[in-house]
Amino acid sequence: MTNNEKYVEAFKQALQLDDSVNIEALNYRDSGWDSVAHMVIMATLEDSFDIMMDTDDVIDFSSFKKGKEILGKYDVEFN
Repeated sequence: MTNNEKYVEAFKQALQLDDSVNIEALNYRDSGWDSVAHMVIMATLEDSFDIMMDTDDVIDFSSFKKGKEILGKYDVEFN
């Protein structure tokens, strides 16, 4: 599984989304992305990529797009 697939899957699982949702356009507070789902996404990403995000990065993680930028700080590359 590629890093992009792992990333998308974390959102799909945490937010219980199907393929009809444009995941790449998601922002915090969209499609059930509340504070509880946010922490599930963060935990899933940390497990999937074997990283531990700083608190500031968890707080700044406000969209699908921003998340990729933040994960880049932890040497997670997306192709």
